[in-house]
Amino acid sequence: MLWSLLISLTIAYGVVLALVYVFQSRLVYFPEIGREAAGTPLDRGLAFEPVVIATADGEKLSAWWVPAGSARGTALIFHGNAGNISHRIDYLAMFHRLGYSSLIIDYRGYGRSTGSPSEDGTYRDAQAAWRWLTAERGVKAGDVVLLGESLGGAVAAWLAARVTPRALVLASVLTSAPGLGAQVYPFLPVRLISRFSYDTLGALKSVNAPVLVAHSPEDDIIPFTHGRTLYEAAKEPKQFIEMSGGHNDGLLFTRQEWVAQLSAFLERAAATGRSRPDKPAGTDIKENAP
Repeated sequence: MLWSLLISLTIAYGVVLALVYVFQSRLVYFPEIGREAAGTPLDRGLAFEPVVIATADGEKLSAWWVPAGSARGTALIFHGNAGNISHRIDYLAMFHRLGYSSLIIDYRGYGRSTGSPSEDGTYRDAQAAWRWLTAERGVKAGDVVLLGESLGGAVAAWLAARVTPRALVLASVLTSAPGLGAQVYPFLPVRLISRFSYDTLGALKSVNAPVLVAHSPEDDIIPFTHGRTLYEAAKEPKQFIEMSGGHNDGLLFTRQEWVAQLSAFLERAAATGRSRPDKPAGTDIKENAP
């Protein structure tokens, strides 16, 4: 009887592993959540331009360009793994108040973008957004601040390791997909079966721009230890903002003191950037990736 029970449990566990392995993309991406547009920047009084960005592999990305008069820089924003750009208008409003233009994209398969999400796909999307911003719009690489929230932080860090932005901002970001998965599913050998990397921690080793990490001890999805580990791994100059609240309400733009710290960080990053020579627009991205 005991032997039969063990065999049954082993088979059941094997089935669970097989299902998780095959369908794990559904545990990573949630483009169906809030699929429809929840508004536009006009709802916040922001003039904007709807943009369609072509990727190197033929996808069409939905994006918004929000210009600022006499801009002090430009923010390139990568959102998390659920919803779409219409749910991140507060980030656009925050940067506009700080005097920054901004570009925000929906990854392939999200919002009105074509295709289906994948890790390599999100990296290609980041490359396409960078090229559009620097080569087509003519923004200097050293004027671009990369901001990534949650899973988008891994995308932003991946890009920052391959280009020369003014700064990198990581808001409530994971160290890696296997690292988070091992905590969420301690009963599964996540590090062995994971088909996703999203190695933010590894990317930081090649990031030479100033880095700001913001995380809340009360984050209920990505533990606070991830933020502290990323901060410790980042090169100087760097800054840490300890936020409060859960993953979906402890957001960088929700407290004026956090925005003030971000603003001061961006001022220092701009001063640091002025001491570095500019490269011609769009020429500093490495073509050997993803």
